[in-house]
Amino acid sequence: MGLFDKFKLGFKKSANNIASGLREIIVKKEIDDNTLDNIEEFLISSDVGVDAASEIKSIIAQKKIDPKNDTIIEVNQILKDYIIGLMKPLEKKEFFEKKQKQNVILISGVNGVGKTTTIGKIGKIFKEADNKVLFSACDTFRAAAIEQLEKWSEKIGVDIVKSEAGSDPASVAFKAMEYAKNNQVDQVLIDTAGRLQNKKNLMDEYKKIANVISKNDTSAPHEVILVLDATSGQNIINQLEEFNKVIPITGLIMTKLDGTAKGGVLISISKKYKVPVIALGLGEKEDDLQIFDAQQFAKAFTQLN
Repeated sequence: MGLFDKFKLGFKKSANNIASGLREIIVKKEIDDNTLDNIEEFLISSDVGVDAASEIKSIIAQKKIDPKNDTIIEVNQILKDYIIGLMKPLEKKEFFEKKQKQNVILISGVNGVGKTTTIGKIGKIFKEADNKVLFSACDTFRAAAIEQLEKWSEKIGVDIVKSEAGSDPASVAFKAMEYAKNNQVDQVLIDTAGRLQNKKNLMDEYKKIANVISKNDTSAPHEVILVLDATSGQNIINQLEEFNKVIPITGLIMTKLDGTAKGGVLISISKKYKVPVIALGLGEKEDDLQIFDAQQFAKAFTQLN
């Protein structure tokens, strides 16, 4: 299956929602003001966001659509071009390239977003690029999280630093940094507890992990990745704002896009925050984490080749 086919399948629900919605709204060859308003309202309801929906509406209004052409395809083409223009600068494919020096990545996110699984999938991509990879199981609040990360380490053949459930998460991070330094590790992936962004004590613990990492390596963490669940819709905007206050986020990974019609929220968050998009979770298999490509995303979202 090619990259576009994977994106297309992963965005099937979101794309079908957009396609069926536009078909209901655009019933005439010419687009009048009422139709424009309906398109804008529909895009907002599809989690594309107010700002992006308003801009798309303006572009459609300014473009003279040839009545001889399929109006829905023309509108989808405008949507596709808009997405590419907005999101192409947010690609960060170099994230997965082999680094010249040790790279420490802090992975954050709330409970249930698929954070630990995402770490396993990232580790697999890194390993396949000939990196020496280390997992650090700093989600010590849940024994299941430690066990899950340990299973991933065994499955893909990478090292892991862990402690007993209930241990100090920062101490696990410290041990991981020491191990990485002594064993020439290329990529260090640090799992953190699925902390609720409104729990101050948990966010303080998250900051403590980052402080311990930076004491060992003043340039670390080199990346702070926030994992978001697409099924949460507009709630992810609040998550990004809160996590970004504690430690600036350098990239986003969005999971569970295959299970929702709310894929438009990625457009909304990109318009508002301009944070790089690292990868998208388009399924449950270990190869279903896809490196973000704006053109493939736009094509799949609009189902246009």
